[in-house]
Amino acid sequence: MDTGRVGQGMDPIDATQIPEPGLVVLDVTAPDEATARAVMAVLERLWATSGITPVRREPGVPGVRARVHADIRRPGTPPGPLDSSYGAGV
Repeated sequence: MDTGRVGQGMDPIDATQIPEPGLVVLDVTAPDEATARAVMAVLERLWATSGITPVRREPGVPGVRARVHADIRRPGTPPGPLDSSYGAGV
């Protein structure tokens, strides 16, 4: 796995974004905005995150991209009883 590469339009991740254990930066690549937003919504339920961030589409590059910052030491917000944001199969 080549960890030195950064997708087009994504800034490199540096030490200031992950200064201690438990903090992560997740780059999401999905076929469309709805899927990317659904993934970010699920991550938001699992951990404290930066929320649903802007989704980028780059000409000539398939799919869309987004970046989420998360603290896996802190729980997210569980869905309410009528919340169906998890989607099928999740």
